[in-house]
Amino acid sequence: MKIFIDTEFTDFVHPSLISIGMVAETGAEFYAEIPYPDAECSAFVREAVIPLLGKSPNASCSKEALSGRLVEWLVAMNAQHGVLEICFDFQTDWDLFIDAIDYRVPAWCGQKNVNRHINELLCYEYHKKNALPEHHALYDARANRFAYRERPDVTY
Repeated sequence: MKIFIDTEFTDFVHPSLISIGMVAETGAEFYAEIPYPDAECSAFVREAVIPLLGKSPNASCSKEALSGRLVEWLVAMNAQHGVLEICFDFQTDWDLFIDAIDYRVPAWCGQKNVNRHINELLCYEYHKKNALPEHHALYDARANRFAYRERPDVTY
């Protein structure tokens, strides 16, 4: 089962997690926001990401609680659907995900960079059609699920 992930973070130089969104092929969702070092946020993050936070009920949790909540959701997804493939379009999403679960990736949880499988026009269409802003981890994970198109992996 593919699970599409997106994260929001402080900046590209020293990224610290702000929020994480995950959407399964079935539509099941996980979303959480954690405290972040405000002083480390880039101007872009202050303008585009921070204003979108705090609007989802029960999303806020501590970094310590995030690990447990995330693993609990993944275990439930695994129990229902077997092997999970965490699909990300940016390496930092995977890096922040594994940090959030204390680098204890379950054996039944694989990774796949789907950057070349995401149709950017479909992402744009998803956000527009649903009147959802970009740069919100859950909305962007939903958009990636919508815009994903399987293509054969080609190596050169």
